[in-house]
Amino acid sequence: MSTTVPVKAQNSVAKKQTPEFVQLLDPDGRRLSDELYDPWVSDVTGDQLASLYEDLIIVRRIDTEATALQRQGELGLWPPLLGQEAAQVGSARTLRPDDFVFSSYRENAVAYCRGVKLPDLVRVWRGTAASGWDPFEIGMATPAVIIGAQTLHATGYAVGCKFDGADSVSVAYFGDGATSEGDVNEAMIFAASFNAPVIFFCQNNQWAISEPVGLQAQRPIADRAPGFGIPSIRVDGNDVLAVMAATRSALDRARTGGGPTFIEAVTYRRGPHTTSDDPSRYVDPAVAAEWEAKDPIARVEAFLRSEGVLTDELAASIQARADAVAAEFRAGCVGLENPEPLSVFDNVYATEHSGLARQKSQYKAYLEGFEK
Repeated sequence: MSTTVPVKAQNSVAKKQTPEFVQLLDPDGRRLSDELYDPWVSDVTGDQLASLYEDLIIVRRIDTEATALQRQGELGLWPPLLGQEAAQVGSARTLRPDDFVFSSYRENAVAYCRGVKLPDLVRVWRGTAASGWDPFEIGMATPAVIIGAQTLHATGYAVGCKFDGADSVSVAYFGDGATSEGDVNEAMIFAASFNAPVIFFCQNNQWAISEPVGLQAQRPIADRAPGFGIPSIRVDGNDVLAVMAATRSALDRARTGGGPTFIEAVTYRRGPHTTSDDPSRYVDPAVAAEWEAKDPIARVEAFLRSEGVLTDELAASIQARADAVAAEFRAGCVGLENPEPLSVFDNVYATEHSGLARQKSQYKAYLEGFEK
């Protein structure tokens, strides 16, 4: 059964909003009412929510496949996003093509939603390229590994949009750990000073590698932004509908001259920081179980089934689609060709100069030494 009826809170199951954060779907899949944020998703139908559910299933399947590829020696490293799917999908699906994303290394679901080709997600992690894709083709910069640096890039881009008279918005994705970096604080100061149309989207996944968020943040991270003159929203990052509402609100503010917004999406990193990490050394299993019960996919599935939108047939079709995407992803990964060694010198400078030519010649001679 499909439906074009907006996904609204029903009196029989709705309850008032929790003051902790914006939440429209609770972990049990019940639709909650919120006078402030309900209007931002009043147009979302059951079919559209089912499409978001499909995104969630697919990006989790891609992430699982990538982790397996790394364990099998096909990737050098991988930063899993398990548990953070709703924060990424719910925000990314609100953006226009002319908006621009500046992310860290974990936003592979955002990249999928922006249209990055599957093999391009792993070029860098396989070591076959220094960059995964052309940023201007999809409106998303390649991931920043230097923690927090992308917030400066996003702010500068946003100021440029303002100077150009465009209503495009830039979005910077980063984690809770990055909020302790000077770059992030400098970016927020600059954004507030120049009323830049930028969204600072913090995925608070509770861990900065192995450091718990409570060690660096004595209060909710969202409370920091008003000190810079930037309004903030704290949202349930495991609730795809609430994330979409919060992001739409922030986008509207930016497009209409209201300036920057800080969004703290409260979620949980259910896997390792990267595949080189062992979270069992520092994660309390009881806490992990609590967050697993708040799974972002399970609540959407429960709601869609209660509304008669998600049938067994549709669920099986979505899973088959996810498996097909994963197979395509794997084939694309193992099929990536190794670059010519000397190509490392390409695109370093706009024009070649004597110093670069000398280094290239020396490296060529070094490589030829192995052939003798």
